[in-house]
Amino acid sequence: MVRTLRAVAWAALLAFIVGGFFSLTWGALIAGNAVTTPAVPWSVAIMAIVLVGALLYLDGRWGPASTADWRRAHLRARLVPGQVLGWALLAGALALVALVGLWIVLVELTQVGGNPTVPTSSQLPPLALGLMLVMGSFVSSLSEEAAFRGYAQVTLEPVLGGVGAVAISSLYFMLWHGPTQGFEWSKLLFYFLVGVVFGTIAFLTTSTVPAWPIHFAADLIFFFLIWPQDAMRRYVVHDGADVWFWGYAVATVVFTALAILAFRRLARVARVRQPQDVTVRQVSGR
Repeated sequence: MVRTLRAVAWAALLAFIVGGFFSLTWGALIAGNAVTTPAVPWSVAIMAIVLVGALLYLDGRWGPASTADWRRAHLRARLVPGQVLGWALLAGALALVALVGLWIVLVELTQVGGNPTVPTSSQLPPLALGLMLVMGSFVSSLSEEAAFRGYAQVTLEPVLGGVGAVAISSLYFMLWHGPTQGFEWSKLLFYFLVGVVFGTIAFLTTSTVPAWPIHFAADLIFFFLIWPQDAMRRYVVHDGADVWFWGYAVATVVFTALAILAFRRLARVARVRQPQDVTVRQVSGR
């Protein structure tokens, strides 16, 4: 029990330190850029350098040498066999469609949507805003996979197993979004389920790499297509459900079922391919 509690607490600390570094750095750069030269998005270039450098450090590069292997193992940014990657991407893509549908359904049921942290065109010129949203998608997807599905979940898996580790890391992921996105039940549920999807991919593939493209695509979709439309969505409680509401609801159910089937296939493929891949990784020193 003591070991479990220690792992749970240590995983939370690691997740929030790693995630906090990237989030606070990017937030400070955006604020400074908006105040000084909003038409010139210099913050994007600086954050790209910080992002690459920090991820390399988390992957064991540079000193101290005594923690390099530990950092590399906890980031677990390792390549996986092509078949495993393919099924992981398919499962993640199907789950993403289901999550988009779920978000819209929840917004129309609760009128709670949007992203309060997204700058607007009144604060920044359109080109600068677009570049910052793209960089924000890179920052959030890479840093959150490193923090929650890497450092936190790797800490939790040996003591809680796959299901427990995914659940706890998803709980941390949900709480991480609360201060900026709000603590309404619909948003908490949504971010917990997002954490389950990405956490399951990381557990089955033993890597944070396969989830990143899906996470990045999800951020782009929400930044550019979903969140800007949330304020205009109908309120089902007052306006009633239209055909679009039921279409999103059906899509959520159908693509959830398809995603579950894809995840089951991913689990079978990963069990066959991973032992050979682990041996190669050990021989290569990675």
